[in-house]
Amino acid sequence: MTESIKTSHPLEQYILLAKGTKGAATIGLVKQVLEAPGVYVFGELLAVPNIIEISEGTSSEYFDVLNLFAFGTYQNYKENRSSLPELSEGAMKKLKQLSIVSLAAKDKRIPYRVLQEHLDMPNLRELEDLIIECIYAGIIQGKLDQNNQQLEVEYTIGRDIQPDAVPEIINVLQEWCDGCETVLVNIEEQISKANKYKDTRLKKKQKIQEEVDNIKKAIKASSSSQDVSDADMGVDTREADVSSLKPTKKSSKMKGLRGSGKFWTKSN
Repeated sequence: MTESIKTSHPLEQYILLAKGTKGAATIGLVKQVLEAPGVYVFGELLAVPNIIEISEGTSSEYFDVLNLFAFGTYQNYKENRSSLPELSEGAMKKLKQLSIVSLAAKDKRIPYRVLQEHLDMPNLRELEDLIIECIYAGIIQGKLDQNNQQLEVEYTIGRDIQPDAVPEIINVLQEWCDGCETVLVNIEEQISKANKYKDTRLKKKQKIQEEVDNIKKAIKASSSSQDVSDADMGVDTREADVSSLKPTKKSSKMKGLRGSGKFWTKSN
């Protein structure tokens, strides 16, 4: 039946199954989901009525251990081991992987010694293998820094959120929204200042352009007037040159000589 249900998220099939199970079948379902590959969040399953029912009966330890996988760590399991069911090897490995996720959410550089202490894994090779499995599973992204003996975390998935943590999250989100509002107001003020500065620059540019155009017009008008004046002077000069080329009358002395010749007579 489990294989016949196809969903986009691995947990969804267990949620659907939990809605139709009772008693021992519900316990068996919890055991399956604790070992199921790809399932690292359990909050929605905890909210299913049939799962909530086992929290009040003789099998409440299975509800508690499911709650531990949703919100707790391997250290919490150690502290309450006497009241919790024994975990299979697969479930224990997953709980330690979830513990690494919790540590990675708090610190982006986790020394190997811290991981070994929290996970009870003195063997360094086994610890590195577990970290590599976490990376391959996609629940964390990072690299092993063997020189400095630490895990460098780049990304980690989010774990389930406990109900009593919701008000704090709301407060954080509200503070973030208020911060965004403040930033938005500042951005709008800067935009307004930039637009005013732009308008001032544009008006100044237009004024300068008008002055340049007026100067060009004045220069053009002055140049046209000078051309007309030069043309008039050219006409006067040509007229003077033409008049200088006209022939002049002979002097009155020459006329006198011609006239006086009429009174000379040839002597005998």
